[in-house]
Amino acid sequence: MVKIDLITGFLGSGKTTFIREYAKYLLEKGEKICIIENDYGAVNIDMVLLQDLYGENCNLEMIVGGDGQEAHRRRFRTKLISMGMSGYTRVIIEPSGIYDVDEFFDVLYDEPLDRWYEIGNVISIVDAELVRDGRLEGMSRYLFMSEIACAGKIVISKLIGKAGAKGENDSEGQNVITKKESIKNSINNIMAEFGLWKTASENDIIPWFNPEKDFIAKPFDEISKEDFDKISTCGYRHSSYVKLPLEDKQFTPLFYFDVEISEEKLREIASDLFKDNKAGRIIRIKGFVKTGDNTQIEINATEKEIKLNPVNSSRNVIIIIGEELNKDHINEIWKDYCKVVSL
Repeated sequence: MVKIDLITGFLGSGKTTFIREYAKYLLEKGEKICIIENDYGAVNIDMVLLQDLYGENCNLEMIVGGDGQEAHRRRFRTKLISMGMSGYTRVIIEPSGIYDVDEFFDVLYDEPLDRWYEIGNVISIVDAELVRDGRLEGMSRYLFMSEIACAGKIVISKLIGKAGAKGENDSEGQNVITKKESIKNSINNIMAEFGLWKTASENDIIPWFNPEKDFIAKPFDEISKEDFDKISTCGYRHSSYVKLPLEDKQFTPLFYFDVEISEEKLREIASDLFKDNKAGRIIRIKGFVKTGDNTQIEINATEKEIKLNPVNSSRNVIIIIGEELNKDHINEIWKDYCKVVSL
């Protein structure tokens, strides 16, 4: 049977970057893999970022959405059926950062998929700063919790407190944060914030996740072969939690095509949108835009950080993802910088 791994993580956590390193590890082991970019959006930016992995032993597939959760689920199932006899040893699923993990289990327990595929691992990529800053509320918090509750391993992409920085209560900077302390603070904060503890008996409370064994906190390019050996065999957890309904329109993305704008103006608009209450709660802005006759920029932005990097891509599109977005208001902001506004 083909092992199938799910890489979860909230918007901007670093799933695509992690998958690049994980895929390289699997290919070096001699596996034949397929990466499925499994998104609700009608355009998939992350697919472009993984193109250089494509080769004889690594295929890239995409599931497009944009017309509802049930339609997306059917396409996911159909895609796996069509791949059933392709000779892969492992399939890696990168879902949207807005993803109900129950879909993964529900689809794979259906016939005939349960005869061809077996669930390998659920690996959750977590931005510890996102947890600490209290930016997860309502449905976003529920989705984040559902993504980590079933994980066999939690990989921390961004730590709380940079090693070498002065302590929060030390104005003179005499006590600096060590890397070990930064990792410990990040793990403890995630465990406490989301109640990752279980009661073994009336007087004995133990962690649902083992801080020593179930977390990995390293820059992705520093994760060792031994670490990946553990990640690739970590499995998953059976977890129960109160199910909340995910409405199709709650996280509807907006798309802007043929964008041409200066780098300075792009940064300004992105920064302002995260603060614009009238726009709705914007969680992430990503894409590729033209900044000049022969220049192009990749944008990957969250409320915490805006990254702009030179790139050469055939795509020219910006995707805005968030909750309860005010499409008319956001369209008005972008109308002078693109040929096609979101419909």
